[in-house]
Amino acid sequence: MKAPEGSNIPKGYVCKLKRSLYGLKQASRQWNQEFTSKLESYGFIQCKHDYCLFTKLTSTGFYCLLVYVDDVLLAGPSEHTLSEIKLYLDRLFTIKDLGEARFFLGLEIARSNQGITITQAKYIKDIVDDAKLASAKATEQYRRLLGRLLYLGFSRPDICYAMQQLSQFMQWPCKGHWDAALNIVRYLKGTMHIGLFFAADSNFDLVSFCDADWAACKDSRRSLTGYCIFLGDSLISWKTKKQTTVARSSAEAEYRSMGSTTCELIWIHNLLKEFQLESPTPIPFFCDNQAALYIVANPVFHERTKHLEIDCHLVRDKYKQGFLLPKHIPSKNQPADLFTKALPGPKFLSLIIKLGLINVLTSPT
Repeated sequence: MKAPEGSNIPKGYVCKLKRSLYGLKQASRQWNQEFTSKLESYGFIQCKHDYCLFTKLTSTGFYCLLVYVDDVLLAGPSEHTLSEIKLYLDRLFTIKDLGEARFFLGLEIARSNQGITITQAKYIKDIVDDAKLASAKATEQYRRLLGRLLYLGFSRPDICYAMQQLSQFMQWPCKGHWDAALNIVRYLKGTMHIGLFFAADSNFDLVSFCDADWAACKDSRRSLTGYCIFLGDSLISWKTKKQTTVARSSAEAEYRSMGSTTCELIWIHNLLKEFQLESPTPIPFFCDNQAALYIVANPVFHERTKHLEIDCHLVRDKYKQGFLLPKHIPSKNQPADLFTKALPGPKFLSLIIKLGLINVLTSPT
């Protein structure tokens, strides 16, 4: 580092650091390594499928610790053991105990006997207030607004498709894009208290739904992948993403979507194992395209599928292993439709209900 003013170091010399300084590029990495080593010395195990998650099994139960930079979320069955863990961390690092988790990284957490609800009402209010002062002329304002809306997608899957569409115009947004973004803000203002509900009596059965909108992009003709995954009755994962290559048929687009969903299912299934939870297999896998389901069950369309990438055939491999159970679902009942196309109001609202989103102000939970 450069010598501080007032030091007796000759001109042209620099200081060699013996430890990290706040603000350096390497500081966050070194902090994470230090924090991880201290947790492991206390008996925590760093998860192989999510390095931010640490687990510990003791005589009093199973404990989880989630760390995001210097924000920590701790969960476990024994108040006494939790206090011991916090005292251990406080001896090593100066920590601030905020008590029961109510706010974490912009997420509002509410607990009851029925389950846990996650919303972002305060975050939405801040977005609404900022949007009133923003100008459509500034590209930076558009990027800032969309960045905040993308973060809101952690608890609001209902805006994912709209955000995917608007995120394609970050470089040169037009007035129409700005107006569309403000329409999302108005929608959020009226649905501020909608959030995710995780039932206390839910089982640990994984269920997945995937869909694709063939040639959705009018410019590149690439298709759109959308999926949602449930743990019991609770929605835990969802995605809207444009596919990387052009699909020659709707069946191919759906098959690629199934490949993306399978990768997510493998990761979630392995993560649940690290929580000491065993989700039963085969996992029901719902798709509304019969041709794509036939490709999975039997490679009969060789001429139509021989050009597909090897990773897409992961679906077929996992089906043979008994990990997946592909099933057909009518398009009208497909909840993943919400992630691949714009829908009329009544259909949109019905799918929101299917996803398990609730209004915390009106719901009895």
